[in-house]
Amino acid sequence: MTRLLGSIRSGTLFVISAPSGTGKTSLVKALVESRPNLNVSVSHTTRMPRPGEIDGIDYHFVSQEQFMALKADNEFLENASVFDNFYGTSRNFVANKLKNFENVMLEIDWQGAAQVKQNMPDAVSIFILPPSLAVLEQRLRNRKQDSDEIIARRLRDAHHDIAQCKNFDYIVMNDDFSAAIADVKTIFHVTDLHCDKQLQQYGALFGLDA
Repeated sequence: MTRLLGSIRSGTLFVISAPSGTGKTSLVKALVESRPNLNVSVSHTTRMPRPGEIDGIDYHFVSQEQFMALKADNEFLENASVFDNFYGTSRNFVANKLKNFENVMLEIDWQGAAQVKQNMPDAVSIFILPPSLAVLEQRLRNRKQDSDEIIARRLRDAHHDIAQCKNFDYIVMNDDFSAAIADVKTIFHVTDLHCDKQLQQYGALFGLDA
C-alpha cells in the first residue's frame, strides 16, 4: 500500500517500465479495461505526437519551455529525459487519486521509476521484457514509425534499459500477450491481498486498525 503526504490509507501506485517496442502501452490499455479502479496517469512530454495520438489522452504534449516551468514549480512526481525528449508525471494527479483510495498506474521509463521508488518505496514496480532483442527489433520495424537510425538507437538504449530490470519488484516477459496480461493481473491480485489492503477493507469488522 502506498502512503502519500502523511496519509495512512490510500490506493496503490503501480509503476510499469519497458524498452520501447516491448508492448507496454498495449498491456496497460488492456489492464485498465479489466480493472475499473485503475487510473493511468497521463504524462507530460516534449516530444511530438505520433500518428493517432491525442493530446490529453495519450500524453500532455508541451513545449520544452512549458515543461521546465512545471518542473521548476515542483509539479512533477518524477521526470526524466528519454531519447532527447522530456517526460514527467503530475504530482497532484497521483496524490488526489491515491487519497481517494483509487489505484494509479504510471507508464514510465526506468529513470522515472527509480525516482518514484525513492520517494514512495511502497509503490509496486513492474518491468516488461521482450522475448529477445531480435524480436524487439522486428516489433519496432513492424510499427513503421521510426527510421533505421532511430531503431538502431532504440535497440542500443534497450540494452541499458533491460539492465535496470533487477531494480524492479516484478519482471514479466511479453512473449505471449495474453500470458503477460495474466501475469500482471496476478501481481495486482497479490497486492490486493497484502495485509495493509485487507485491513483497509475488513479491519473495522474486527476492531483492527489499518
